[in-house]
Amino acid sequence: MADVSMRATARASAETSRVLAAFRPRLIGISVLAVLAALAILFYGNPAPVGSRGYWIIAESRMVSVGTILIVAFCHGVGTVVFHAVTNNRILTPSILGFDALYRVIQTALVFFFGAGAVAATDGLFKVVVQSVLMVAFAALLYGWLFSGTHTSLHVLLLVGVVMGMGFASLSTFMQRLLTPSDFDILTARLFGNISVSNVTYLPWGGLVCVVVGVVLWRRRHVLDVVALGRETAISLGVGYRREVLIALTLVAVLISVSTSLVGPMTFLGFVVALLTYQIVGSSEHSRTLPMAVAVGASTLLIAYFILRHVFYAAGLINVIIELVGGLVFLVYLLRKGLR
Repeated sequence: MADVSMRATARASAETSRVLAAFRPRLIGISVLAVLAALAILFYGNPAPVGSRGYWIIAESRMVSVGTILIVAFCHGVGTVVFHAVTNNRILTPSILGFDALYRVIQTALVFFFGAGAVAATDGLFKVVVQSVLMVAFAALLYGWLFSGTHTSLHVLLLVGVVMGMGFASLSTFMQRLLTPSDFDILTARLFGNISVSNVTYLPWGGLVCVVVGVVLWRRRHVLDVVALGRETAISLGVGYRREVLIALTLVAVLISVSTSLVGPMTFLGFVVALLTYQIVGSSEHSRTLPMAVAVGASTLLIAYFILRHVFYAAGLINVIIELVGGLVFLVYLLRKGLR
């Protein structure tokens, strides 16, 4: 029996060493791929003469899209990985809590009560900040209410999130049916985000939020490993489970609200990035999954943007394509799990 236990321990140690040895080259390789894709977006197909003032103006305008992609990739990749750790379920995404539906309600209500002209008149950093604050406040109230009782249940939280998301969607649909055709067209364009027309004034604010949240999550990465083991195990190991779950969910809400305010809803991006990350890393330790999620998300979005922009000349459809591919991957993953 002792020999069997020693052999099992040796095999586990060898497997851990193999995963550790493979992680760094894979992270470096995917990061280099992301850098090459970013450089290709910046400089490929620039019609101005190389080194001229027009050349650098075009490159700077493309840099806004690259910066937006990096922020969105960070928000969805890191947010989904942390959400999976807290819920102990790799099928769910943060959008299940109703953030996308809340964003649609805010945009629809703005057009419904103040007209389409109010959309353009209120564009700016202040509007983005207000939208993000409203979404985070909604999440904080929801979490605080559900976690205030003696018995905490993530299943109840997810169920309430789904129901409220459906309620927000129904409310936005009702208001949209009362809009004029011209107002509805303008609203529809707003509900489908476009990375190509992102605003440069949003990037410093979004980048700062990502840095702050990233530092907090990185310092709590080992606590997240324990939380991912489940409520009973985490409590037995001395972790304040309720407090850690509240902190993690609030930080996820901040990340998703920033991304949604910048480019609109992207339901399945985080799921695809997280699924690829788990397959590449081969480990659930957040010291590896968090940086890999950022690298995978950035490389995926940058490559997709480059192909759509310079091959199919349809850069504005990146959100639609990501959602289409992500939805198909999600269905295939569910079917494979169901068959097992």
